[in-house]
Amino acid sequence: MATIEKEMPQQKPAQDKRALAKTKPEKKKETTLEFIASIAVVLVVGLFIITFNLQAFEIPSSSMETTLLIGDHVFVDRVRFAPKTSWIGPLEPYRAPRHGDIVVFLSVTLPGQYIVKRIIGVPGDRIHLRNGVVYRNGERLEEPYVFRSLHNYDTYRDNFPAAASQGYGVSPEWLLTMHNYVQGDDIVVPPGRYFGMGDNREVSADSRYWGFIPQENIVGRPMFIYWSFQTPADQVEKTALSERLAFMGHVVVHFFGETRWSRTFHLVR
Repeated sequence: MATIEKEMPQQKPAQDKRALAKTKPEKKKETTLEFIASIAVVLVVGLFIITFNLQAFEIPSSSMETTLLIGDHVFVDRVRFAPKTSWIGPLEPYRAPRHGDIVVFLSVTLPGQYIVKRIIGVPGDRIHLRNGVVYRNGERLEEPYVFRSLHNYDTYRDNFPAAASQGYGVSPEWLLTMHNYVQGDDIVVPPGRYFGMGDNREVSADSRYWGFIPQENIVGRPMFIYWSFQTPADQVEKTALSERLAFMGHVVVHFFGETRWSRTFHLVR
């Protein structure tokens, strides 16, 4: 029987390997100008994202507990709910706010102040509360995110809008115009407006107290918490420079001990 012997490869001389190495093209080194240009591109892209897409906010109140706590620092997506434009095309996922979305918006009663609430009603919805329970279009809402910190009863707050004449802390403008949107037991959300409420229902000053959120006032939606620090509620009210500097010193000293590490990069839902 014939056999086929495997031919052993011949070993090439060492000098041949050195010759081949010399013939390989050397990797072009990046010049200083090219390096600077690369850094500039990264900075421009980052600046674009921060300027047009993201904005940092600090949560100043307990109205959204326990979803958002005082001292949570969040990045807000400014594009999702922005008016749609043609020059960006499909790069940005525009859409209108939906039920359950958390939004940051400019206050309708305090110019320049940012507020965060959850969307409960969109245009056309019929909303009312009975004993603190929200009903939308006749159906009772199941809201696992709701937090009750006081466990008390308030006629206006818990039976809106049926007890509209008994509200305390309601803006005068809302008291004058509220009846224009009431039909039967419900308040009807008009076009281009939204009904927002805080998750901490018993302490939240929301659409029950100052009216609807205009579409044009919506800044964006909180995406995630990038840092959270244990901040006393009374600290939020302090505006004096000396008090703010004193708290900044407190943050520096207690940064590691009082940072809520478990909330870092926590998605806001």
